[in-house]
Amino acid sequence: MRYQPWTITLGELDERMGVEIVEESIDRVIARMPVAGNRQSHGLLHGGASLALAEAVGSWAAVIHASTLGKVAVGVDASGTHHSSAREGWVRATATPIRLGRTLTSHDVVIEHEETGERLCSFRITNAVIDRKIPGFEYLPVDEA
Repeated sequence: MRYQPWTITLGELDERMGVEIVEESIDRVIARMPVAGNRQSHGLLHGGASLALAEAVGSWAAVIHASTLGKVAVGVDASGTHHSSAREGWVRATATPIRLGRTLTSHDVVIEHEETGERLCSFRITNAVIDRKIPGFEYLPVDEA
């Protein structure tokens, strides 16, 4: 039985940061986030906000894959490098799969400034694919055809 993944919702932190999902599929997940409200004391986009956005997008992508197996995904490793920052506008995070396995899934996430296209952060995340069901997560079986 296959499972419909698009019943996923953003978490509380994502909502506080203003994260918006732009696109979601097994091949790519894209989200955006405003710089305003996510700055550190020097007026730059906070590095922690970038990493939280990257983890959210990479995890979302992993959950989509895991749900096709009737399972869930949980993070086991994450690493990011900041290349630059932003003072205003919006940033866009794009997660693409490196490997979609039965027990582990890994994604690359690139964060860019929407207006300039400048790469701000490179991030890699690995998630374990497990059988445990998450309370409150709605699992919708769909016909295999």
